[in-house]
Amino acid sequence: MRQSSASSTKMAPEYHHPSGPAPPLPPYDAHPNGFAAKRMRKLTQRRAVDYTSTVVRYMQGLIKLKGGPAPSLAIVAAATFSSMSYEKRLTVARKATSLTAHLCDKVQKVLVQSDTHSNSEKSPGAAADYGRASERIEEFADHSTLATADGDINRGIHEMKLAENLANLVKESSHMDERRPKSRMELKRSLELRIKKRVKEQYINGKFRNLMAKVISNPETLRDAYDCIRLNSNINTAFNDDNTSFDSIAKELGCGSFDVNANTFSISKKGAREEVLVLPNINLRVIQEAIRIVLEVVYKPDFSKISHGYRSGRGHSTALKYISKEISNPDWWFTLLINKKLDACILGKLITVMEDKVEDPSLYAMIQSMFNANVLNLEFGGFPKGHGLPQEGVLSSILMNIYLNQFDYEFYRLSMKYEALSPSLHSDQKSQSKLRSWFRRRLKGNDLGCAGEESFSIRVHSCRFMDEIFFSVAGSKDAALDFKSEVLNYLQKSLHLDVDDQAELLSCQMLHGIRFLGTLVRRNVRESPATRAVHKLKEKVALFGLQKEEAWNAGTVSIGKKWLGHGLKKVKESEIKHLADCRSVLSKISHFRKSGMETDHWYKHLLKIWMEDVNAKAAESEDAILSKYVAEPALPQELRNSFYEFQRQVKTYVSSETTSTLSLLPSAASSTESVIITEIIAPVNAIKKRLLRYGLTTSDGYPRTSSLLILQDNDQIIDWFSGIVRRWLRWYAECDNFNEVKLLISNIVRKSCIRTLAAKYRVHETEIEKRFDTELSRIPSTQEIEQEMVNETSDAQSYDNDEALTYGISYSGLCLLSLARMVSESRPCNCFVNGCMAPAPSVYTLHVMERQKFPGWNTGFSSCIHPSLNRRRLGLCKQHLKDLYLGHISLQSINFGVWK
Repeated sequence: MRQSSASSTKMAPEYHHPSGPAPPLPPYDAHPNGFAAKRMRKLTQRRAVDYTSTVVRYMQGLIKLKGGPAPSLAIVAAATFSSMSYEKRLTVARKATSLTAHLCDKVQKVLVQSDTHSNSEKSPGAAADYGRASERIEEFADHSTLATADGDINRGIHEMKLAENLANLVKESSHMDERRPKSRMELKRSLELRIKKRVKEQYINGKFRNLMAKVISNPETLRDAYDCIRLNSNINTAFNDDNTSFDSIAKELGCGSFDVNANTFSISKKGAREEVLVLPNINLRVIQEAIRIVLEVVYKPDFSKISHGYRSGRGHSTALKYISKEISNPDWWFTLLINKKLDACILGKLITVMEDKVEDPSLYAMIQSMFNANVLNLEFGGFPKGHGLPQEGVLSSILMNIYLNQFDYEFYRLSMKYEALSPSLHSDQKSQSKLRSWFRRRLKGNDLGCAGEESFSIRVHSCRFMDEIFFSVAGSKDAALDFKSEVLNYLQKSLHLDVDDQAELLSCQMLHGIRFLGTLVRRNVRESPATRAVHKLKEKVALFGLQKEEAWNAGTVSIGKKWLGHGLKKVKESEIKHLADCRSVLSKISHFRKSGMETDHWYKHLLKIWMEDVNAKAAESEDAILSKYVAEPALPQELRNSFYEFQRQVKTYVSSETTSTLSLLPSAASSTESVIITEIIAPVNAIKKRLLRYGLTTSDGYPRTSSLLILQDNDQIIDWFSGIVRRWLRWYAECDNFNEVKLLISNIVRKSCIRTLAAKYRVHETEIEKRFDTELSRIPSTQEIEQEMVNETSDAQSYDNDEALTYGISYSGLCLLSLARMVSESRPCNCFVNGCMAPAPSVYTLHVMERQKFPGWNTGFSSCIHPSLNRRRLGLCKQHLKDLYLGHISLQSINFGVWK
């Protein structure tokens, strides 16, 4: 081996190390304290420097090939390596060898591809030299082969004329080496990872210990938690905020003297029914955020697959997608409504559950103190979770998932009982086979296609989004009722939760479906291609008939209006003596005209008599009178019969059964099978009601001016309407009737925005469209919405839409603010958003438009804001007002205790 190493070293005359050629390595089995071991340490360091130089030259060749910069990293690598211990140096060398070999393979592929584009620029042997370098770098057993690899790399670089031609572009392409700035959610993830490392250091003997003393009361942890709060408020963390003393907070937490009651404030509703909302100040908010991150690190690996909400990759959209895609052929379904505020019994059981993984009495004492101060704000039911509402506590989401995680595992037990251990199984062999298939399906992610050979007579599914739970059962009604009874019994007796016993077990065949997560879930028939073609043809025929009917009505109304004008002309001529015809009917009935009666009055009187004569008072409108009673009787009978026969044939074809018209299509029998699917339907009617309540539409559904927004700036008005569009995009992207929602966006929201601006400037709407054409483009069109839905699958968007990072922000409802007054110089104020020190140029009034019952429809508006916040005044800077409108921050980011 050493001879081959020496011979291979001589093959690389281009390589010269400053300290001379490296001698071969001693045997690895030398004595650890002898001369051979010391010599091996020194040689390993030299070999690593040689190796680093080789890798750097290799990277320089690749970067020159691409036209980018080629910085020398050998010095930095050697300095870093020299500071390591011997064991770490050896580990680094081994890892670097495998990584570099993998890199060589990639570079070789790049060179082969570039060789096909520029055969005249580069010799064919360049890629071969790089290939030989890759093979020799893999030979880690003999470090001297690195020199030969270096020689092959140098020859490959020398023979590449393309690298020489692009050498002068190094300075111009230096900007390519700059790193992409991280988004705020990527920064938040990095901060949470720092806390995660501190938490994992406290995992001792199967439990996490002393988390309060070692992690939460650490000033660095409190600083990171505060930066997470600032990132939630969309504030740049690069600017230091010295207003909060984390050392003093950490000291109080460490000695147990932190007063929770002194760090809270309450807001109450004035009136007969007093409702009090207790919220934390910034110091307690930082502690809650730190506890939240710590508990997430501890319990995140234990959460089940059926739980969604406040989890990475498992949010609102994934819950709906699971119901529509993963649940196959259910027969029965139901939802359970949990209504229970946190009490001492539930808190005691929650702490008991947490003690299985966390041993920290000081942490539980802090949670108990927050409960005694009524600042935890943990409530099962009551209002939808995850909408960024102020009454939802910072710790409520993680504590609720920890508590209901017991139910998730109980569901798995019930699932195994009903699916794999069903009493209908007669033989032990069949029971074992079904149990094996059940475990196989669970291990493969509950995939319906992975259930194995055995078919289950009963299938149960569940999907939980925080405190909203959905169940489906495939089987008999008796089995579904028994399963529901056991679920209710566990929630009520084991978890001490109040559950609505009147929750109805619904058949999946019912058309009205079931409500879950603010949407409608129902089973529907997906038509076959042939059936869809027939319906499309019917729609075209109906549209063609409607167009002909509209053209017929427009023509007859035009004839009727001309008839009215001609009649008025004849009445006026009868009043002129030299134009009057004494033999006409008008002259004969003129003696019935009262003296002094105006011409228009006399003409209307004659029309009234005529309408009574032809019995036209029952007509729908004036146009119908002119069309049916004036124009059509004057048309030829053949023309009228032809038109009405055509309309009758259209109605007959449209109202005919689909099966009777399938014969019109060729080979229709092969594609007439229909499939029953689960649909997620957005509540379009509920959305229209919210638009009416918020003053964006009239009672007839037409767009109107929003009076509460007129006094705000133009950009703020447009941002408010744009926020509606973007929320609908995020919420209803998984709904099957998303096209109807897009139609509302294009027809109502944009038109209401234009009319609001027109009312503000008192100009015509067309003038507003011309003047604010660029600004109105911020309201996405339907095409832009579809493009955004495609872009949301990218890596950059996946961080910004991560449910665990953006909980309470992505789905925060749009609130309605009106301009209260301008801030005077005598009483200035800063922005109310947590961590923002910018001055607030204006104060706004928060309007609680409604208090919706739970569960409510998801409509894009905040309908469950606590009533104590109604008419509450907020000081906001322009940036955070825009963020609140566009959904970049939620109401949880606002400190309502600034002005009490």
